[in-house]
Amino acid sequence: MDTDTRKPEDDIPFFHPAPTPGRPLAGLTVLVVEDSRFASEALRLMCLRSGARIRRADCLSSAHRHLNTYRPSAAIVDLGLPDGSGLSLIEEMHTTTPRVPVLLATSGAERAAAERAALSAGADGFLPKPVESLGAFQAAILASLPAEMRPDGPRIVETAPVHPDQLALREDLAHALDLLGQDPPPTGYLRKFLLGVARASHDTGLLETARALPPRPAPADRARLRSLLADRVAGMAAV
Repeated sequence: MDTDTRKPEDDIPFFHPAPTPGRPLAGLTVLVVEDSRFASEALRLMCLRSGARIRRADCLSSAHRHLNTYRPSAAIVDLGLPDGSGLSLIEEMHTTTPRVPVLLATSGAERAAAERAALSAGADGFLPKPVESLGAFQAAILASLPAEMRPDGPRIVETAPVHPDQLALREDLAHALDLLGQDPPPTGYLRKFLLGVARASHDTGLLETARALPPRPAPADRARLRSLLADRVAGMAAV
């Protein structure tokens, strides 16, 4: 589903603000291809604090609709998407002329393997989940920007983490419950989705459960995961 309701002409601004040390990404448009609402909210806050505009796609088909109407300054692509691998989109964007200036991958899977695959596909860099350091986020984008698009002079690097809205996390957990209720559930995608959500929310219990989820979970495995997710959702609703 395409979550952006703006018209294509809205992405053709009459004035591009210049980057400054305090807002080093001013004038840039960042396309975030990410199915997790919680992870997307973290990136939205980082773009906002950095001066960049953000557009979000939650799947490959939505990302293609965005790319058919404008070329972003930077793209951050999650490797595990509901309709395929983000690696295919990275390969496509890497070989398209003109190329997106900054092409980054992100994933909640094991970092070493995910990073190797992303760089081999053509990504400029890799952001392991959780992506919560504003300074690291800015540095990853600035490192691949052409010199004329970078801010002049020294800049203050913020190291404090961002704190996305917990309602976005609850939405992710509820979505995982819906996926688990499908017959059969999309276990491969569900496992990747839960790994990202668990790392982004620092939920070690969910992380261990997602890691142990077999390719074809037995009814008992599904029941345990359903109970864990339902408890998380209920606990957040009570806060």
